Amino acid sequence: MSFADATQFWNARFNKEEFIFGKEPNEYLVEQTKQYLKPKDKVLCIADGEGRNGVWLAKQGMQVFAFDASDIALAKAKQFAIDHQVEVDYSFSDTDSFDWQANAYDAVIGIFIQFADPQMRERIFQQTHKTLKPGGIFILQGYTPKQLEYKTGGPSLIEHLYTEQMIRDLAKEFQILDLRCYEKELNEGARHAGMSALLGLVAKK
Repeated sequence: MSFADATQFWNARFNKEEFIFGKEPNEYLVEQTKQYLKPKDKVLCIADGEGRNGVWLAKQGMQVFAFDASDIALAKAKQFAIDHQVEVDYSFSDTDSFDWQANAYDAVIGIFIQFADPQMRERIFQQTHKTLKPGGIFILQGYTPKQLEYKTGGPSLIEHLYTEQMIRDLAKEFQILDLRCYEKELNEGARHAGMSALLGLVAKK
């Protein structure tokens, strides 16, 4: 999918009043942030959508950078940041056109970035490793193949879903601090609601 196609696809989804993934931050992100991140950290949010995670991180005193391929989602995210009186540095970009500078961030956050096919997913792991400072933290949350039974969110293509072995292989250059597959009731807007089959990863460069 080209950048223009991605923009069109996500704009169609985000072009409504409601926040389709809710306004509360992702639970796994909150839990791991409290353990591994600290105020003043420079954090990058991949495909941050309407801003629920980036804005929450900014409210914790972090310096947040975020990008998304939907300009409609970004407009909502910018307003959301203003409403919460925080600053987030947003750019209109997809994962391939984003400027991944080397050793730039203390943490990179990828919450439900399962638009990525296997090749893009590999690039994202490489780009994340490159852009993290030594000792930097990568926090990832996604759905496992069992999610196809629950149908409570996420992609319907199995190759876009995460298995523990796949993530271990992708994270081979990192030190894995937490990797778990689990099932939990999610309540993250209309698009992610109900019993869900999840994977969480915290990895260190």
